[in-house]
Amino acid sequence: MTKNSFSVHSDLVRWVLVETSHAGNVGSTARALRTMGFENLHLIRPRQENMHEDAEAIALASGAGDLLAKTTICQSLSQALHSCNVVLGLTSREREFGPPALNWNGGLDLLLDAVSNQQCVAMVFGPERTGLENEDLAFCTHRVYLPANPDYPSLNLAQAVMVCAFGLRQVLMEGREHIPQSDPKDLADPIAVAAMLEHWQAGLEAIGYLDPNHPKKLMPRLQALFARAHLRKEEIDLLRGIAKQMILRK
Repeated sequence: MTKNSFSVHSDLVRWVLVETSHAGNVGSTARALRTMGFENLHLIRPRQENMHEDAEAIALASGAGDLLAKTTICQSLSQALHSCNVVLGLTSREREFGPPALNWNGGLDLLLDAVSNQQCVAMVFGPERTGLENEDLAFCTHRVYLPANPDYPSLNLAQAVMVCAFGLRQVLMEGREHIPQSDPKDLADPIAVAAMLEHWQAGLEAIGYLDPNHPKKLMPRLQALFARAHLRKEEIDLLRGIAKQMILRK
């Protein structure tokens, strides 16, 4: 793959940090991305205002200050994920609910499928101390774990970004013949799925099936079910039509 063709694919990848606490990690992440040839850094609800302009962030970026300056700041994860067809949430923790789990190689295959079809993708990393919360993981199409030491799987935030950026750069630069397993263009993006779930919640409340004061685990279970189904755009429209009828029958 040539430098120009790599850039075409790398520009489709968004690197998303959620509620980052330390400015130094933002700077180190910028350096890691620049080293591996990626650019699109997004910060979601950073714990410090203008964190990407902090002196420590700039120092640890070590020459990637222009990448920091172009960082996109969002107050909601859904803003950063708009139009992304594949969204991988990095986490080493097992979850009772949430999107399907994949190992890193499986995640790379999905990313390669999508960018080969000129579709936007995103890698999402949680806060340093807690990792991704279930509310944010719900916006991801898959949760991905890195093949780290099972006795100590915790990576520093910038280290995790570097590992992922290196792995993705390798498969993009190999230029290997790759036959996509599915057409990501037909799949609903995570934001559309989340909006459909909100519509269904309103519908289930309208018909009395869901008690908003005692919801138990119904909505997380539905979210996990729909995530496994890899819904297509026309299926989202169908499900929203059902939800609309539930509300009208109230």
